[in-house]
Amino acid sequence: MREERAATGRPAQRSRAGITAVALGIADREGLDAVSMRRVAAELGTGAASLYRYVRTREELLDLMTDAVGAEYALPAPSGDWLADLIAVGEQMRAVLRRHGWLAGLTVTRPVIGPNGLALIEHVLEALRSHPAGVAAKFEAFAMLTGVTAAFALQEQAGPELQETNTAYLRHAIASGEHQRLAELITQAEPTSGAEPADRYPDLMARILTGILDPGPPPPSPTRS
Repeated sequence: MREERAATGRPAQRSRAGITAVALGIADREGLDAVSMRRVAAELGTGAASLYRYVRTREELLDLMTDAVGAEYALPAPSGDWLADLIAVGEQMRAVLRRHGWLAGLTVTRPVIGPNGLALIEHVLEALRSHPAGVAAKFEAFAMLTGVTAAFALQEQAGPELQETNTAYLRHAIASGEHQRLAELITQAEPTSGAEPADRYPDLMARILTGILDPGPPPPSPTRS
């Protein structure tokens, strides 16, 4: 919403897009903690003070980075199957989050909306255009699509070692006989053919979105005596 650079001073030699691209490269290679105004300036061969003509704070730079990766989405025309279209968006989101390992945490802790983010929201709302759900439910569906997908990405980043550790401890706890309800539920659980939770993403996300947008009839009102 602001001018591309400060109105005073020497003619512009940089652009916000160029500064953001350098910051993205640092974050992708070394993680988000490595991104600072000083480090970005060094990559550009200039002083940190000069960057403040284009970007006021590191937080603003992070916001620009978050929105910039939104340009990586392909947003085809809706197919007429709203659920399939939203799952396709979610799968693209997972791919973007994998390419940029720093992004999932930032999506959860500092959600921002920029031009590319608005394009993504518009695409989802267009896919839901003919759906009878209310406005609030449609926005809730988008929020859950984003939040749950980011949570999946963070889980994937944890690696298989943590899952193996947790599984081993669950077996130990069940074998102790001190957690009967947990043992019963795990024994009764339906087999998942060895699928990892991340592999079941489309099914789980479909259930979440359907629950939000097609919740079924409301429960009956309690009978008054």
